[in-house]
Amino acid sequence: MVLEATMVVIDNSEYMRNGDYVTNRYEAQLDALDYIFQAKTNANPENTVGLLAMGGEGPQVLCTLTADFGKVLAGIHATKIHGTTHVATGIQVAALALKHRQNKVQQQRVIVFVGSPVGENEKELEKLAKKMKKNNIAVDFINFGEEALNTAKLEKFVAAVDNHENSHLVTIPPGPKLLYEAIAASPIISEDGFGGESFGGDDIFNDPNMDPELALALRLSLEEENARQAREETRR
Repeated sequence: MVLEATMVVIDNSEYMRNGDYVTNRYEAQLDALDYIFQAKTNANPENTVGLLAMGGEGPQVLCTLTADFGKVLAGIHATKIHGTTHVATGIQVAALALKHRQNKVQQQRVIVFVGSPVGENEKELEKLAKKMKKNNIAVDFINFGEEALNTAKLEKFVAAVDNHENSHLVTIPPGPKLLYEAIAASPIISEDGFGGESFGGDDIFNDPNMDPELALALRLSLEEENARQAREETRR
């Protein structure tokens, strides 16, 4: 059984109100999130899953890595549909959360729901993908709703990040099948691809080309969520 830490990045942009998936893109995504969490934690009792939203004004860590689905639900309730999506920054924040996992033996994975147009260009995405590969972080995309606009970009990202078939793109057009049903039959769930241990994990965040304000925002987002969960533990 693969021992894995997974950050799930959800899309909470305005596009997620669209009703072309049952009951809408956002709700279909949350049902799939529930399924992914259960599949990951059932595969290995020491697996952990965290949650991040990449819509609004910028990514927000909703729940750091945990095996408690109640904490994930609390994170879901703390967000709302608004703004636009920030795919590249969302992946970078997710990578930072993985870097802070307690069990360093866990393989690292980011699963990204993309249900709105990806604003970043192919060159930006490919550069990020190579950094993720260098840091042994696998990336899966669940591409739905805006397939015509996003598929080519995401295919190139996966080609650049993939390491021995550990990263996947699953494109799901609207149809009678529920989103989570399509994911259940995909390599995201059915294969044991993994990202490897984290060697040189600081490279992403020490990149001299990264905007210093962005780097600071990434760290503050994670620190804020860690502090919030620590306060909750103290109150119990």
